Amino acid sequence: MTVSTEGTATVLPPGGPAAPARPIPAVRRRPGSRGTLLLLEAVVAFAAALVLPLLARGFKLDPLDRIAQVSGLAAIQLRFALVGLLFIAAVVLALRLRKGRHFDLAARIAAAAIAGLASGFVAAGAVVALHGTPWPMFGLNGDSGRIVEWANAVANGRPSGSPVYPPAPLHTLGYYAEWFRGGNTAYAFKDLQILGAAAFGPLVYLCWRMLLSPVRALAFGVAPAFALIDAYKPYSQTVLVLLVPVLVALVVSLSRSAVQGWRPLLVKGAGFGALLGLMFLTYSGWFLWSAAGVFFAALLYFPWRSGRLGRLKGAAFLGTTLAAFLVVAGRYLMVMLTEGQTTKDYNFRFDNFTDPAYYLMWRTDMPGKVGDWPPPGEYGGVGLFALVTFVCLGAAIWLGIRKPMVVTIAAMFISAWVMRMYIASHMYETQTVQLYTRTNNQLLYCGLLLCALVAHLVSQRMAARTAEAELGAGPAGGSAAGPAGTAFPAREGAVIGTLCALLLLLGTVSSSMADRYMPAKENTYRILPWVSHTITEQDGSCPKYAPGGTCSKDGDQSWLSFIR
Repeated sequence: MTVSTEGTATVLPPGGPAAPARPIPAVRRRPGSRGTLLLLEAVVAFAAALVLPLLARGFKLDPLDRIAQVSGLAAIQLRFALVGLLFIAAVVLALRLRKGRHFDLAARIAAAAIAGLASGFVAAGAVVALHGTPWPMFGLNGDSGRIVEWANAVANGRPSGSPVYPPAPLHTLGYYAEWFRGGNTAYAFKDLQILGAAAFGPLVYLCWRMLLSPVRALAFGVAPAFALIDAYKPYSQTVLVLLVPVLVALVVSLSRSAVQGWRPLLVKGAGFGALLGLMFLTYSGWFLWSAAGVFFAALLYFPWRSGRLGRLKGAAFLGTTLAAFLVVAGRYLMVMLTEGQTTKDYNFRFDNFTDPAYYLMWRTDMPGKVGDWPPPGEYGGVGLFALVTFVCLGAAIWLGIRKPMVVTIAAMFISAWVMRMYIASHMYETQTVQLYTRTNNQLLYCGLLLCALVAHLVSQRMAARTAEAELGAGPAGGSAAGPAGTAFPAREGAVIGTLCALLLLLGTVSSSMADRYMPAKENTYRILPWVSHTITEQDGSCPKYAPGGTCSKDGDQSWLSFIR
């Protein structure tokens, strides 16, 4: 289902418009089929994601000691940097050896590896945080306890406690527990928290590879997603960061449906439908926030002007997608349309009392130490980050008004914004929340993507200018584009520089997100792994690093006083 938005740039030669145009490939082709290379990237990404968690299992430290936590994070960072630098060194060597014949292959592998290493960093942080306890984060309390209970019921053929809760995580946990943990869904959930965090980077990378080249997928798709990576319930955020590129790819395919053959068109539609159905079964909330924007983009890029056959192909593509979606998730969709309408959320938390127009940070129901909130900004109370996001929204539409990728992401941003304000505006009347604060994550992700897309579009124009300058250079070194030295440096240098910058950026972000779940008895999500170390194990003993060597059936319940 690859529908890359990148192609070839056609540049006029020195002979002017009358001379035949020369195509400049966006990425140099190398031996090997595209499918084989994508499979290689997937293997490298998932393998890299497991390296750091496996290494972290050998750390000998007390996860409740802050100095030990800092040492653990530094140890993970060191290994992350060393392994990542090895891949970048391979790219440099590939540039120098055999006239750079294997440069693109090495860059492709390095990009996939860095994506896997980055999420593996967060998973390794979870390994450190839960070192010495078999329990998942938060043990059998809160959402963790409900998920464990419902998954156990599903695994034993009983209905879960909530018909509207996404069934895929419950069945996955139940089956995993049966296969690997003797039916113990609680201990199995710890494994899946770690594995789910590790799989985040490879999955995001592979979805963006449907649209972008390897390094661009890492820079403009994966990097923004790491603002949302989560080791507690990794599946919900993972669905969001996968849903955006998949829906964009769907709209791109729709815009090209009129010129595609019938068989690949229908196969692609069925593939999109099945993939969207699987994501809907995993977490459905993002579909609600995105629906209006995607519907608008689909209407805009439907092949209306491609004649009767083109319109028929467009309708067949959408129909096949819908049919496959209903086959996979139709039953759960009916449950959501019936019982979901009567499900009400009456839990008002910290973010429900803040300005609804502020979405840049979601403080959850354990906000920690909070002063003025939202933090006062420089421009009418609005901070620089928000200003940059809105400017980039306009700039992205300006530069990419004809590109389905830009328009679809902008439409999803606006759709989530409108849904957020609609639900919040009825909050006082209905006395319900309906999880509208979850739109924070979609707004933040789409906003970061729009900022990245501005860089993406500008860099494409820079590359086109460089190609023009190279073509315009005469035998004596003159240039029709201007004096020598005005062209931008070669693409290879940009690739290596970008990989180095992304390695440091993702390493820093991953360290921060891993530190977010280091155990501590405080009013933040650090309390979640702390509680895990205070719960009596099934054999009656306490976890190895239980505070003061004491534990109880439910663990430390001081978190109840932190809920806001």
